[in-house]
Amino acid sequence: MSRHPDKKVPPVAHPTEREEPLPSQHPKPPAEDPLAPQRIKAILNSASARRADLDLDFIASAPLRGLRLQLDYLKPELCLTDAGINNSIVVFGSTRLCEPSAARRTVTTLKAALEDEPGDEDLKRRLSVAERILENSRYYDVAREFGRLVSETNKKPEGPHCTVVTGGGPGIMEAANRGAFDAGENSVGLNISLPHEQYPNPYITPGLCFNFHYFAMRKLHFMKRARALVACPGGFGTFDELFEALTLVQTRKIKPIPIVLVGEAYWKAAVNIDFLAAEGVIAPEDKNLFWYAETAEEIWNGILHWYDKSGKPLSAY
Repeated sequence: MSRHPDKKVPPVAHPTEREEPLPSQHPKPPAEDPLAPQRIKAILNSASARRADLDLDFIASAPLRGLRLQLDYLKPELCLTDAGINNSIVVFGSTRLCEPSAARRTVTTLKAALEDEPGDEDLKRRLSVAERILENSRYYDVAREFGRLVSETNKKPEGPHCTVVTGGGPGIMEAANRGAFDAGENSVGLNISLPHEQYPNPYITPGLCFNFHYFAMRKLHFMKRARALVACPGGFGTFDELFEALTLVQTRKIKPIPIVLVGEAYWKAAVNIDFLAAEGVIAPEDKNLFWYAETAEEIWNGILHWYDKSGKPLSAY
């Protein structure tokens, strides 16, 4: 049906521009009040005049903690959902366990320094630690190979389809992300903001690296999609994440998931689980919430076997 112009209908207004500016679009002129520009500048520079969503000092204030917690949760949640990441394999481990070639260079450098200063006790201590790191750097290779194995499985139509997730830092975390990178697959890094500057490892998929303010929200996202947790040798941070996961499973706050400790000799020296059971502070059945493994194949096959025993496929658990 044809439409005829209706002279009663005014022209459509421009969505942003006006023919005649509103009075508020121009400050009060100095001709009317010489001090007006100075006063306006002071007003606009005051904290109250900043728009709330652009006022970083306001957002960082104590009363806004609840909002910051929501933002810390929501941004990664939306991004991970948009990326189609529903199932993850979480890998933890020390930031200090670098790749073997780097560990070897450190040992060589310290040995040369000690030859020049044979009585330096601090150099001896540092060399001893460096030699232990070199010995344990084999776990970098294990984590890298494990990341590759998990990621290669994603290419098979039958799956299972899981994404490697780490804390985003160097060492063991870098290795797991690097394994996914080697396979040409995505991986996630959940970094945490700290007082000192830090960088993500270079093998995280761009767009899947997140920087959390709160450890609590970071922990939530580690576990929310986790279908298994793999803990390589590590320190306080690794223990923190490991024992929180064990507590969640022990209390059945979450459904049981495979928890694998890589490096039996390390973990048995670091934590005496048998002692805890003998002292009665954990139940004997809690010793079965995890198991030990040494190689990437052993870790991955153990996880798949666990799911076979559970009666549900890994991707649908």
